[in-house]
Amino acid sequence: MSPKARAVSLFVIVACFTVLIFGGAQISKHKPPIPARAVAPSGEVVFTAEDVALGQRQYLSRGGQQTGSVWGHGAYLAPDWSADALHRTGLVTAGMKRGLAPADAARFTQADLTALPAGERGRVEAEVAEELRQNRYDPATDTLTLSPGQVAAYPALVAYYTQLFRDGNDPMSIPAGFVPDAADAKAITAFFFWTAWAAGTNRPGETFTYTANFPFDPLVGNGPLPSSLVWSIVSMVLLILGTALAIFYYLRLRAKDPEHHVKIAPLQEPKPTPSQRAALPYFAVAIILFILQAALGSLTGHFAVEGNKLFGIDLGMLLPYAATRGWHLQLAVFWIATCWLATGLFIGPAVAGGHEPKGQKALVWTLLGALVVVVVGALAGTYLGVRGKLSGPNGWLVGNQGYEYIELGRVWQVALIAGMLLWLFLVYRAIKPALKAEQDRGGLTHLLLYASVSIPLFYSVGLFYTPGTHIAVADYWRWWVVHLWVENFFEVFATVALAFILSKIGAVGERSATRATHFSILLYLGAGIIGTFHHLYFTGSPLFITALGATFSALEIVPLTLLGFEVYENLKLARSGGNATPWKWPLYFFVAVAFWNAVGAGVLGFLINPPIVLYYAQGLNTTPIHSHGALFGVYGFLAIALMLFSMRNIVRTAAWSDRLLEIAFWGLNAGLAGMIVLSLLPAGIYQLVIAVREGLWYARSPEVTGSAFIHAVTWARVLPDVVFVGGALALLGFVLRAIVLDVKLRRADPAGGEAATVRKAA
Repeated sequence: MSPKARAVSLFVIVACFTVLIFGGAQISKHKPPIPARAVAPSGEVVFTAEDVALGQRQYLSRGGQQTGSVWGHGAYLAPDWSADALHRTGLVTAGMKRGLAPADAARFTQADLTALPAGERGRVEAEVAEELRQNRYDPATDTLTLSPGQVAAYPALVAYYTQLFRDGNDPMSIPAGFVPDAADAKAITAFFFWTAWAAGTNRPGETFTYTANFPFDPLVGNGPLPSSLVWSIVSMVLLILGTALAIFYYLRLRAKDPEHHVKIAPLQEPKPTPSQRAALPYFAVAIILFILQAALGSLTGHFAVEGNKLFGIDLGMLLPYAATRGWHLQLAVFWIATCWLATGLFIGPAVAGGHEPKGQKALVWTLLGALVVVVVGALAGTYLGVRGKLSGPNGWLVGNQGYEYIELGRVWQVALIAGMLLWLFLVYRAIKPALKAEQDRGGLTHLLLYASVSIPLFYSVGLFYTPGTHIAVADYWRWWVVHLWVENFFEVFATVALAFILSKIGAVGERSATRATHFSILLYLGAGIIGTFHHLYFTGSPLFITALGATFSALEIVPLTLLGFEVYENLKLARSGGNATPWKWPLYFFVAVAFWNAVGAGVLGFLINPPIVLYYAQGLNTTPIHSHGALFGVYGFLAIALMLFSMRNIVRTAAWSDRLLEIAFWGLNAGLAGMIVLSLLPAGIYQLVIAVREGLWYARSPEVTGSAFIHAVTWARVLPDVVFVGGALALLGFVLRAIVLDVKLRRADPAGGEAATVRKAA
């Protein structure tokens, strides 16, 4: 790598992080205030900051974003509590504008509002918006004076949410006794009410709310801002321009390299080091976790049909939706990360030409044991938190932190970081000789080290907040982990790992692989770092965050448009040796990565990324369309591809089964495609149409989420789910068969038959 190219890459990364950190500082500075006290016009205290903080901690400890959502982030079955509380407050205020007494106004419904003559309804809605959008917060006294409608609405909300969490609700998958203590329910109401106040009250000196008028609700005057439309248009223009430039530079880059004639060397019987063989159990554990995750995904989806029941059996608090969804998301991270960590353990000695430091095998086994303890502890803590067994002030340390993908308690989070640091140490000590031998600090071995360092580094950002941190600030740091760690730096690690593997098998030249890797990393990080902001349009952020998020999230799609070239090139590689090539199915899984990167992350991601679309779509089933296509379609298949490349170099050739991999490949791809096309996409579009017409409050109401249409498309998931699980079981069968046969073959023939060539596997 030339000094000029290294300087450009370093400048881009530093500049992007500078913008990201500056944006975070502005989010913290301009976050919606939590008043020390909220009072009625008479001066009577309605709730305090302590009530809001307690309610936030209680909500998060019981699963938080797995039970409904706040400001659009969270689960999709129960209501968005911010939108729900805001609309209910608007209805009570509307009742008072009709001249009703507060007690009677609390019973004013949407049906009553709809029944009004058009002119009268227009007057009422205008007066409701005028009252609720006025900002009555006084920073000098840290006091919020509530409007008459808000004062009347608050006790009605307390009564409603207390009963809801005590008695449960099947369409929302909230079991009876979910929050049995009335004081806890009252505190949670204070938190919901405050998020609704921030969503419906104008920022000082502005004509839009703290959440940029999100969620859409005509009753309270919330509608999309012109800037959302403007930056959506700008993002589309930048996408077209960026794509054209990226293709130009991609083809120019390829033209600079000498023609590389693919000549994949025949695979000899693998002679792995002891630590490389010790990586095999990681893959078995990972795929078992994958099977469990897939099963929990089917169960979680089924809750949309029967609420708290499974084919008539009331699971209630025994296995609540919040627990199964939390496990489903955590296991996705756990099994994918396990595959990638195991790949790093395999590649270390491979980079060093078979060199293995003393004690490496024992440390690899130690790390596996530590990871199992963390996974079991995290899942148990998540469950106990949802069940209310760890909902005290310090319960989050081992219980449930309540944020999507990072639900695991702080103790398990720290333990996982410690495990990653041990993994980094193992990778470093294995590749240390190769690092010394590689003169270019931008070479593949050095890139592998940099990518490995980034994995524990960026996951540790999740320590920067607690359940008591202001939710706008907590969400900022959370997306550092979910977006930067998962979508960027694991992508960087995988890109480097695959470049190394492909260069070693002769599929690409090392110089070409290095240059292409640098180009990919620059594109991913140059757009992806600042692109983190596209998750924060409506989470109490300043308006300029929308501009940055919209433009750079569009540029994130640019490298994905190049994946058509990658699909073509890797299909050529996979077919170059005919059906007997030892790399056929590992390469086919990498083809799936490229395909789903373009479709799941690219097409389906851009479907919801523009601000004007996300304004209506955030919090709807449009998001799972993208998340399933991207999280499993990209990172899941990538984990499997890395696993297969590693296992191909570890297990004996006679232990390999192309037939099982063929079943797994087509089952997983067909199941995922069917899940999206038959279920998630129709449900998402159906909700989106309703959200554009009525508002998020209604699109997330039981009348919609429990409608006949949603039930029908949820049942339509059964067949693709069965196909998908069948593919997953075939993959598990392949891994277990390969490990068991490899052990038997090595016991029978320890020498390994070095001259044996690859034969067509069973």
